[in-house]
Amino acid sequence: MNLLIKLWRSSIGKKWLVALTGLALLGFVVAHLLGNLQMFSGAEKINAYAEFLKANEKPLWLARIGLIAFFVTHILATLSLVRMNRAARPDAYALKRSVQAKISTRTMALSGLTVLSFVVFHLAHYTLRITDARFKIEAEGGLLTSAHDVYHMVIMGFQNPLISSFYILSVGLLSLHLSHGISSVFQTLGLETKKSAIWMPKAAALIALLLFTGYASIPVAVLSGLLK
Repeated sequence: MNLLIKLWRSSIGKKWLVALTGLALLGFVVAHLLGNLQMFSGAEKINAYAEFLKANEKPLWLARIGLIAFFVTHILATLSLVRMNRAARPDAYALKRSVQAKISTRTMALSGLTVLSFVVFHLAHYTLRITDARFKIEAEGGLLTSAHDVYHMVIMGFQNPLISSFYILSVGLLSLHLSHGISSVFQTLGLETKKSAIWMPKAAALIALLLFTGYASIPVAVLSGLLK
């Protein structure tokens, strides 16, 4: 506990918290994508995956609580660093970079709020199933074959162009954040070298592009009729 307090009170400690929680969240983003891409293997495959997760509900909820803790820590530490940087910024520097800083700050704030809104809606939509009455399982005449019919639930959800557009926009903003964040981790953890400083930004951009393509492919496939 004392170590966490010391980390939180220093700018370097906060940067480490942002980097480490960011790596943990990146791991989840990759693992979640691998699970989601089973949509292209058919209903049986993705629904079996959903049943496996449901059968291990306690570890699943522990993982969710851990992810929420990482997510909250990542956001709070980032906001705290922004405030510290603003407080330490000289007036001349602020005047010189005022336009650039305002655009950067507003863009990051907007993208952050959009991604946060998406996470909340995504959980309410597919995990808690409280935003679409069609996801409720009825004794007779239900639209889903079972409580684990993730395949048809995802298709029904993404058939709404507004939901698909919001999803694609959100994963796009997340990918932009990851493109910058992945390369920044090397600097924060002291792993950057002259060679890695050249190829790491390109590798980070490629990883972000692959993640965006993977996530966006599902709503696009639904809207285009590839997934029915």
